[in-house]
Amino acid sequence: MYPLILEVSGDFSLFLILAAVLAVVILIVISRYVGLWFQAFVSGTPISLFSIIGMSLRKIPPRVIVNAHINAHKAGLNEIVVSDLETHYLAGGRVIDVVAALIAAQKANIVLDWKRATAIDLAGRDILDAVRTSVNPKVIDCPDRSRSDFITGVSKDGVQLKCRARVTVRTNIAQLVGGATEETIIARVGEGIIGAIGAADTHLVVLENPQLISKRVLEKGLDDQTAFEILSIDIADIEVGENIGAKLRTDKAESDKRIAQAKAEERRTMAVALEQENSAEVKAKEAKLLEAQAAIPLAMAEALRAGRLGVADYYKLENIQADTKMRKELGHT
Repeated sequence: MYPLILEVSGDFSLFLILAAVLAVVILIVISRYVGLWFQAFVSGTPISLFSIIGMSLRKIPPRVIVNAHINAHKAGLNEIVVSDLETHYLAGGRVIDVVAALIAAQKANIVLDWKRATAIDLAGRDILDAVRTSVNPKVIDCPDRSRSDFITGVSKDGVQLKCRARVTVRTNIAQLVGGATEETIIARVGEGIIGAIGAADTHLVVLENPQLISKRVLEKGLDDQTAFEILSIDIADIEVGENIGAKLRTDKAESDKRIAQAKAEERRTMAVALEQENSAEVKAKEAKLLEAQAAIPLAMAEALRAGRLGVADYYKLENIQADTKMRKELGHT
């Protein structure tokens, strides 16, 4: 009988040990989440303990969801439920930032609901920064200092002007999804400034009245289809650069000069070639003359042998040639 009692006692001890271990595990699990449950309870936004444990099982940080839920309900955003927060977190969203943005938008009387806020966040935009920019407009340097120091334009008189502008913008929540970013604003403003400078008759007009640039640029509606609304464009700095017109005219004059010199050289070369051709032709004719003169004695000898020319006629011809030669020499002296 005693061995049976000992066996029963041993089994009971093992059961008590297992029960104690299980109780400790349960207490550890409960103690891990009971603090969050109690925090939600005393904040007036109760969340069941099983829901908090389920978040952990679904790889959702319970503390993030509980804190976001408390903040939302304390701010009066009662339409946001725990399941919405969990769904947005599982989609890769930033739950805390979205709730903070909704609270800031509510305080600033900006129309923003949960659906649009989560869509903006999932699109990769910083929703909290967007709401802050809607309340406190920010200034964008144009051009971006990291890429260039000035926007350069040339007025109608050919003088180059270098400008720096500061663009004050605020976020357009309605176009934040799908709207163009700051880079587009900078590019459009830069294009507008270049066009405004180019439309000025002289650079002095722009220097005297820089706000003409701002006015002309603002009239173009450069914030269309962008995530921002342009409030003002201010010319922060303007400098006179090179006289591009004078440089172009100088280059053109130098080019015209070279063209004229090339044409003159061409005419000279053609004249030299023509002169050489004429000289060659003269020499050819002189050769023919010498050839004809060389044939005269032969013809006279043939005439003497044939009896067509007498000796007296021959000497008479020699005298005439000698007399002609003497007259030429006297004429040269």
